[in-house]
Amino acid sequence: MRTLRLLLVTLSLLAPFVRGQSPALPAKETFHLFVLVGQSNMAGRGVITPADNIPHPRVLMLTKAGAWVPAVDPLHFDKPAAVGVGLGRSFANTVAEATPGVTIGLVPCAVGGSPIDAWQPGFYYQATQSHPWDDALRRAKLALQSGTLKGLLWHQGESDSNRELAPGHEAKLHNLIARLRVELAAPNVPFIVGQLGQFAGSPWSEFKTQVDRAHRDLPAKVPHTAFVNSDGLKDKGDKTHFDADSYRDLGRRYAEAYLKLNRK
Repeated sequence: MRTLRLLLVTLSLLAPFVRGQSPALPAKETFHLFVLVGQSNMAGRGVITPADNIPHPRVLMLTKAGAWVPAVDPLHFDKPAAVGVGLGRSFANTVAEATPGVTIGLVPCAVGGSPIDAWQPGFYYQATQSHPWDDALRRAKLALQSGTLKGLLWHQGESDSNRELAPGHEAKLHNLIARLRVELAAPNVPFIVGQLGQFAGSPWSEFKTQVDRAHRDLPAKVPHTAFVNSDGLKDKGDKTHFDADSYRDLGRRYAEAYLKLNRK
């Protein structure tokens, strides 16, 4: 019975696209937007199942072309051959269930492999032939024409966990948060950072530990931020990316952190 109800919801959500129409958007104040930024573990690399293509009736995503559609995995498009389940949908579904009467809008902007230095104005990232910072701002500002920004979700640091980049990671992260808040005219918007994967058989180097410390210390140093741990989560077998179930769990942890920030 539950499966039938989900199928009916899915068909009703997809019906406008069959007719070549866009879905009706809610009022701007009840359309809560979240920008997803970082590298591949924000974009998602988990294996997709049929359940990942059943949309929540109050969760939408902004496509690469800039259209609002029901949110199904994959959300991202940074590396089309690699993208899969990420943390975005489980985050959004959890927040939607906790906030009746609100529609969640996800704005996917993550770029696989990108170091934090790639998130600078005008920077061209050759690996994906994109401009991570410029593209994210363009998409976020487009989304803001329809909704209200409620949060910035960040997962990045694997590419900075080396001798050259780790020492400067914290200062660059603080600067990135400040720049995003200024550009989006949202000085107090929550910024949530997720912990790097703690995978069995893959001990952390001193540099990954240094990046992790910058993430852990963020709430004590930058207002309206939160840190989400990755305790107990598993990799997909590559010692780099979470598996699909772990992404879903991580998304729920992001949601809990966001809801807790909102209660303060």
